[in-house]
Amino acid sequence: MAKEDKLERRKKVIDVLNKARAMELRAIIQYMNQHYNLDDKDYGELAGKVKLIAIDEMRHAEAFAERVKELGGEPIAEPDGGIIKGQKVDAVFSFDANLEDNTIDTYNQFVLVCRESGDSVSMKLFEAIIEEEQAHYNYFDNVSEHIKDLGATYLAKIAGTPSSTGLTPKGFAVTPEGGA
Repeated sequence: MAKEDKLERRKKVIDVLNKARAMELRAIIQYMNQHYNLDDKDYGELAGKVKLIAIDEMRHAEAFAERVKELGGEPIAEPDGGIIKGQKVDAVFSFDANLEDNTIDTYNQFVLVCRESGDSVSMKLFEAIIEEEQAHYNYFDNVSEHIKDLGATYLAKIAGTPSSTGLTPKGFAVTPEGGA
């Protein structure tokens, strides 16, 4: 009986971790789409920041997947919902602030599931990610307010800025020195 209870509690945690992973996958796709569109419209400074936030979301998705694997589950690979393409610049940041606000609320509920299931490791993972989601929300909300208050003046100030995020090529195929 106790073993079944433990497995049931573990399944609940795996379910919320996978739900969070799906939310992160959606955010990654949404933010990368916005990054490309903002860059195409010559709002490089905004594009660069959105790209960095998408990279944060990639780290979150991987952290959730790793925890699912540690618990013996299978990480999902499908995003939670579709993305909105072709958004106007003045709509992007309020949309993203709302997405982050909903994520924070949902993850706080997932913390409770982890606590009730006796999984402090997953609970701490959610708490750490909530802090980063709050920073994302603050950025998106601030830009949204600037656009709302200053409109074209704010956007004109940013137009023509570079989109370089200062990232160096790293990964499997490219070494930091630029060689293969």
